[in-house]
Amino acid sequence: MARGYSAQYISGVPERNRVTPMGDIVAIPLRGAWTGNRGIVHAGHEIVRFHASDLWITCALEFRGRWREQWLPHRWTHLYFHDEAVSFAAGHRPCGECRRESYRAYRAAWAGGLGTGLPSAAYMNRQLHAERIVRGSHRRRLHAASWADLPDGAFVLPDTPGAPAVVAGGELITWTHNGYGTRRPRPRHGEARLITPPSTVAALRAGYPVQIDPTARSPVRGP
Repeated sequence: MARGYSAQYISGVPERNRVTPMGDIVAIPLRGAWTGNRGIVHAGHEIVRFHASDLWITCALEFRGRWREQWLPHRWTHLYFHDEAVSFAAGHRPCGECRRESYRAYRAAWAGGLGTGLPSAAYMNRQLHAERIVRGSHRRRLHAASWADLPDGAFVLPDTPGAPAVVAGGELITWTHNGYGTRRPRPRHGEARLITPPSTVAALRAGYPVQIDPTARSPVRGP
C-alpha cells in the first residue's frame, strides 16, 4: 500500500495519479481518502495507458504497515480517489485483501441488489468492465436510470452544468477538481445519465455503506 501522500508530489507539483468520477487519471492537488490500481499503467512518472486489465480496485492507504515506493518499474500504478463514491463512479470496487470486510459487504450487497448468488471477484471484474467502458474503446459508458431510484453515493452527469455530481439525499452536489462544490435539488422525475456502474448502484441501493467525503453532507461554498 502507499502510505500517506508524500509521494504524490514532485517539487510541489501534483503528479498525474488522481482519478475523477469519469475514470480519467489527472494531475490535481485534491488529496485522496483511498488508493487503488488498474494494473501497470505508467512508464517512469508518466501515465501511458488507461488500464491494464479488467481488475480495477480501491485499496486502503495503509495496510499492516506495508509501504511501497510509487512509480516503480513493472509494479502496479498507485491511483488516488477523493472518496469511495468517486472510486465507485470511476468503476473500481473494494480490494479483497486490504479491505476484506468492505469487499465482503460489497459482494453481499451486489447479490442482494441484483438478486443473484455471491459473485466471484472475476465475475464482478468482467461485469464492471462492461458497464464502465464502451466495448473496444476507452470511451466512458453512461446508463439511463430513474432519478427516483438512485441511492446516495451514485454519480450522475447532469445536462447542466455538465459536471459529475453525487446524489446525497434530496440534493446533487457537483464534484470539481477542488472537491465538492455547488448544490442543487435532485430532480424528482425523469431519467438521469448514470456514471456509476449499475451493478455498483444496485449494491448501494441494497445498503452498502459507501464512504462519501463530509463536504458532500453539509453545505459548502461553490467553486
